[in-house]
Amino acid sequence: MASIFNTLNIGYSGLAAAQAGVNTTSHNISNAESEGYTRQRVVTAATTPLYTSQGNVGNGTQIIDIARIFDSYVFDRFTGISADKEYSDFTKTTLEELSTYFPEIDEVGIKSDLKEYYNMWQSFADNPDNDAIKLALAKQTETLAQNITSTRDRISSLQSSLNDQLTVNIKEINSLAEDLAKINVSIEIAESGGGFTANDLRDKRGVIELSLAKLIGAKPINGQIESNILISSSSNEKTGSYSLSVDGFNIVDGNSYHPIHISNSGNANGFYELSYERQDGVLIPMDEKNLGGKVGAILDLRGDDINSGTSGVPNNGILQKVIDQLDAFASKMIEATNNIYASGSTTKMESNIIDIESTDYLLNSSLNMRAGSFDLIVYDIDGNETARRNITIDSLTTMSGAAGSNSIQGQIETVGDDNSDGNANNDIDDFIEYGWGTYLNGDNAIELSMDSAFAAKGYKFAIEDKLQSSEFDSGSNFAGALGLSRYFDGDSASNIDLNFKLKDNPTNIVSGTITAMTGDNSLALNMIQQQYEKYDFKVGNVTYNSTIYGMFDVVATEVGVNTNNAIINNQTITAKYNATELEYSSVSKVSIDEELTNLIKYQTSYGAASKIITTIDQMMQTLLGIKQ
Repeated sequence: MASIFNTLNIGYSGLAAAQAGVNTTSHNISNAESEGYTRQRVVTAATTPLYTSQGNVGNGTQIIDIARIFDSYVFDRFTGISADKEYSDFTKTTLEELSTYFPEIDEVGIKSDLKEYYNMWQSFADNPDNDAIKLALAKQTETLAQNITSTRDRISSLQSSLNDQLTVNIKEINSLAEDLAKINVSIEIAESGGGFTANDLRDKRGVIELSLAKLIGAKPINGQIESNILISSSSNEKTGSYSLSVDGFNIVDGNSYHPIHISNSGNANGFYELSYERQDGVLIPMDEKNLGGKVGAILDLRGDDINSGTSGVPNNGILQKVIDQLDAFASKMIEATNNIYASGSTTKMESNIIDIESTDYLLNSSLNMRAGSFDLIVYDIDGNETARRNITIDSLTTMSGAAGSNSIQGQIETVGDDNSDGNANNDIDDFIEYGWGTYLNGDNAIELSMDSAFAAKGYKFAIEDKLQSSEFDSGSNFAGALGLSRYFDGDSASNIDLNFKLKDNPTNIVSGTITAMTGDNSLALNMIQQQYEKYDFKVGNVTYNSTIYGMFDVVATEVGVNTNNAIINNQTITAKYNATELEYSSVSKVSIDEELTNLIKYQTSYGAASKIITTIDQMMQTLLGIKQ
């Protein structure tokens, strides 16, 4: 039966509900700027009424739940687009930095140096006996080489920086995954009674989920989604089993986590590789192409497919591709230039260190030789051609071998009458000595030298090869591939430089093929012509047939196109992100104006409930007064 005291309890329940509303609103306001905080609402309902003969009498209100307004579907979209934006932002920033290494649009940089380099060869061709121009040519060559090397080093340093960031980010991911597993335990304990939702703990979990999405594109997987229509038509929560997946691997399973393993052991260049550590400690390589967020961007930029061979560098990646292209550009320039420079007569030619054995087939080796031929030419002291022999290279040619064999040594030492003069003492086999050398450390090299007796009389020799401007010519690139009589030292963009002997004394730079002849500029003219010839530049499985200028344009254009695409893509991703963030904020974020309105509402409700209690108090006083 309803009584006056029951009415007093109704007033009290109103006070309690209003107080809970004020507390919750205050909590929302104080956490309006807290990262990941989701606004909360008090859910109330009428308590079970009293059943009387007059009918059901209301019994006040009760607090059903204090729930957060949260839409799992919107949050999933937000974490997904956040991962995409982190990937896009990092890629854009990195490529914008990379593009500053190629300031060609401002008429400075490697291409400008290259133009000045060929201009100096033109000046040298016009004045072949001017030592001052030789000094200027040497200086410009060093400037070009230094800028190529410096650009390559900067790209390599950027790649190494990304590699270092990879290990930092993986450590953070593992730490967050461990924290997430601990929070799952706390949520399970807090909600184990089947009562209220652990709102603040779920918010903390959401912050970690968003962070892991940004870092590596992690995706949470829950058992089911339950709607909360009482608080909002768009409010729902994920319940049941919980896991967090990265690349198909669960790094968090409920209250346990499985760290991502990162290691660079065995890699000479220090490049890290990722693997998933199962609960039994077994490591499973991760398919890094499926990773997102910042880590995914790092791997796509640095390269995620590490060569397991001797190189130990990535087989892919935007930065690695630029490095490979720049190396191909420099390598071909070195070889083509040295191939031409070997046409200048001398008494001795020494090769670079070569990683083949004397009986290896040349065309199957790492040396960049082609099936074709070159001429060995001997000049006397007056510059007259004394002997010439054509040396051929085919699929069975080796470096060393007996006289008469298909080897380079055999063809040089074969007794023949090169001049068709019946004289057996003035042929290539009489002038040129072939030498194969193996150093104490196992490195190999060859040496071609003029017989000392003929050298004393002023005889010199040279190698004449084609410019190799087409795949259909007969150029062999023999001197260029071996680095015989070098103008450039080095074999890639990392070590290209003016030959150390010419650097010590630039006046030794020759302008003609017959060095004994004053005013001969034939070699310098070939160097000038080189800039217009096309060569095959091999970058992985791709071959670019282009001029030296054209190949550098490929490198610079690749950087420019990738950067521009990254900027455009970032603009699109940013627009999507802003729209999704706005949607997420409209559902879950705190609106100060709305909370202040709610605060007034709950304050008014509290005052009305207080009025009920005051009224009951007056009624009780009246009753007591009647009794007296």
